[in-house]
Amino acid sequence: MTDSDGKSNNSGDPAPEVEPVVSKPYIMPDDPEEGAVEALTKEVADAKDRMLRTLAEMENLRKRTAREVSDARTYGISGFARDVLDIADNLQRALDAVPAEARAAADPGLKALIEGVELTERSLHNALEKHGVKRFDPAGEKFDPNVHQAMYEVPDPSIPAGTIAQVIQAGYMIGERILRPALVGVAKGGAKAAASE
Repeated sequence: MTDSDGKSNNSGDPAPEVEPVVSKPYIMPDDPEEGAVEALTKEVADAKDRMLRTLAEMENLRKRTAREVSDARTYGISGFARDVLDIADNLQRALDAVPAEARAAADPGLKALIEGVELTERSLHNALEKHGVKRFDPAGEKFDPNVHQAMYEVPDPSIPAGTIAQVIQAGYMIGERILRPALVGVAKGGAKAAASE
């Protein structure tokens, strides 16, 4: 039998229900995909590692910058100080050029000049010390090539070998660094001189 629409009415045959074929079931956005937890955990661990490395690098940079600023404050005047040392040496040479007898018998004008040069030299050394430049005189110390520059050997059996017998020019330090080594004469010593003969 056919109804008015032209469709056949088979009430005896139940129509089979056909389910749609889906290759992958629908996943709600809140449901994680397989392996998503592991991927996110790895991503978090990588981000944490990068953050810790960046923090360590920033801390190292901060310390290095602080050290460089400190060194610049301490050693920044090294070039200027080296130039000023020539002036200090010349003042010392001027004072050494006047013999002790001439000082004792000098007229008041010469005595005033000598005192003025001494005062200027002291003032210069005080200004240098104020800025961290210190003078050292190594007479009688053991020779150290890092701090002293040997100019010649002095044959003196009364002084042990390797000891500084004479100081030609005093040395200067700025902070913990050598600004200028001391120029010295080193004793040969009695034992060395006897062995070489």
